[in-house]
Amino acid sequence: MSRVIYHQTEDQPRPAPVLAPGEAVRDTYGRPLRDLRISVTDRCNFRCTYCMPREVFGADHAFLPHSALLSFEEITRVAAVALSQGVRKIRLTGGEPLLRKQIEVLIAMLAQLRTPDGQPPELTLTTNGTLLAKKADALAQAGLNRVTVSLDALDDALFERMSDSGVAVATVLSGIEAAARAGLAPVKVNMVVRRGMNDAQILPMARHFRGTGHVLRFIEYMDVGNTNGWRMDEVVTGAEIVRLIGDEFPLQAVQAHYRGEVASRWTYADGAGEIGLITSVSQPFCGDCTRLRLSPEGRLFTCLFAEQGHDLRALLRSGASDQALGERLAGVWLARGDRYSERRGQAHRDHKIEMSYIGG
Repeated sequence: MSRVIYHQTEDQPRPAPVLAPGEAVRDTYGRPLRDLRISVTDRCNFRCTYCMPREVFGADHAFLPHSALLSFEEITRVAAVALSQGVRKIRLTGGEPLLRKQIEVLIAMLAQLRTPDGQPPELTLTTNGTLLAKKADALAQAGLNRVTVSLDALDDALFERMSDSGVAVATVLSGIEAAARAGLAPVKVNMVVRRGMNDAQILPMARHFRGTGHVLRFIEYMDVGNTNGWRMDEVVTGAEIVRLIGDEFPLQAVQAHYRGEVASRWTYADGAGEIGLITSVSQPFCGDCTRLRLSPEGRLFTCLFAEQGHDLRALLRSGASDQALGERLAGVWLARGDRYSERRGQAHRDHKIEMSYIGG
């Protein structure tokens, strides 16, 4: 398909291109649409300092009312349209997605969808793990394929301070094991590394998860949102992390599974598993970004660092056809020119969306 560059405003959707079965719509840089990340709630039971600090998200914070959230039927309809435009992977996020009541019902609905060539989408979910031990079996039975669990430290005191939650590490670890037993594997464990905060936990985390079959992924501390007080000198780069772990456990770089895979992959030379590095700051991967994000109340965001979204809820609730929804979605993607991480320091955005609202 030839690349077409459109200039689009919020109220000027463009017609959807005619796609061959299985073909993905492409943005202004030729990047195909392959991943849809759906935030099902803006609520979370953690107050992580880098994402949802309590001084901003306190007891008086106004979260979205339930009536504003997309219903499961509306989410499923958007997902079905996205599959027709090239999406092959759907990830449920939040906030904390397991706080959304009966989330397994939504998963079962999404699991029934098919791509134009008759294949089911890959269904994944990112969680802080606190409710995972209770939910793992139901999630797997509903059709979820995998989970990713956030865990920033093994030290209880540090973990509780970073998450500002009062939750013990053992609760998250039990959730990880329950997910693996339920078949939601390999479980990916995400650790956001912040210099001077939890960087001393890199090696303990690597030692703990080596040989377990779980994939530990280290994430560079990013300037998401406006509330986390991000500073460049608090970033521990992926290269530093590889050197640190490699000095104790030799590592070998391996190729990505597919174009657009977020993490670079490294295996232990002795065969004890692999780790991943998500290096949005030191080694941006905008050129391979295939992700579109849907907010809890139905706005499309083309970048984790975006300032504004594109409303779909109004279309959904006004009786619009699937064709109209497809035109809106494709028009948003065709006009996409985001590459924030590659331009970090050159272009400033004052009001980036919060990660707690749109998911990582």
